[in-house]
Amino acid sequence: MTEKEEIWIRSGYETFALIGEKGLKVEQLAKDVGISKSSFYHHFADLDIFIEELLQYHLKISIVIAEKEKLAKTINPELINILLEHKTDLLFNRQLRIYSNKPNYKDTLSKSNYIMGKDFIRLWLADTKLNIQQKQAEGLFELALENFFLQINSDNLNKSWLENYFENLKRITRSFENPMYGSD
Repeated sequence: MTEKEEIWIRSGYETFALIGEKGLKVEQLAKDVGISKSSFYHHFADLDIFIEELLQYHLKISIVIAEKEKLAKTINPELINILLEHKTDLLFNRQLRIYSNKPNYKDTLSKSNYIMGKDFIRLWLADTKLNIQQKQAEGLFELALENFFLQINSDNLNKSWLENYFENLKRITRSFENPMYGSD
């Protein structure tokens, strides 16, 4: 990737993360990066090619995040620090969920979740000390992941919110270990 391509990709990636696909207007991106629109078309030909580049870039970042997750031993502070470092990437992933009716976004979301999810589940199970089967953990994790991405935004994605979120998630998931079957 050339330096100018990287400038376009980083700007488009951030824009998509914060605003979504509707923010990807070549004229506005050109204004944001301070480079002519013709440079955009020279490097990417059209917006569809550019979006595919953004999706591929996200998968590369997902691998970087997964490698960091693999080294983490705790949710707080290690995983939380990783998530804060990759705030834009999480917001990009959130936008993929919003636009998941588009096959290329849905496919990228699925791949990204797979890449980042494996070690996250391991860490989450270790942190909650749940005594449940792997399939149960994966199901709970999928629900927790959906809930997480429904709630995050650029304003609340901070250390305090993440600490509270994971503590609440731990409290909720512990109730699955010893379920009550009614009080009759």
